[in-house]
Amino acid sequence: MNIESLVAVSGMSGIYRVVGNRNNGLIIENMDDGKRKFVAARKHQFSPLETISIYTYEDSEPLKDIFTKMKATEETNPPLPTNAPNDELEDYFRSIVNEYDEFKVKISDIKKVIKWFNYLNERGVFDASPDGGEEE
Repeated sequence: MNIESLVAVSGMSGIYRVVGNRNNGLIIENMDDGKRKFVAARKHQFSPLETISIYTYEDSEPLKDIFTKMKATEETNPPLPTNAPNDELEDYFRSIVNEYDEFKVKISDIKKVIKWFNYLNERGVFDASPDGGEEE
């Protein structure tokens, strides 16, 4: 699983691949149609997926590890739709990250992780092993 070049951009739905950068923004590529565009840093904030973590009671767990667990349990414990009841979403997320901090991790964060997982899974990001390492 290679999420190092993927970013979430504020004000834009979906996940994008970074193909270049300038001192005043990033050049991003749409993962569906491959179209590239410049996004200014003064208008948008960029969140690289590799830097995102979910709070736990002990420390935090990187998003990549959470995606790995979600992919591993996808057959027996598929991700819920994001419009499922909040209690069910929390129970599902607790089955993936059993020690997540309920006071710091909001339901909107859980929905966003599930939405991102589904988005990337549909595009085969988790199936590819481009670095030649172990298969996730």
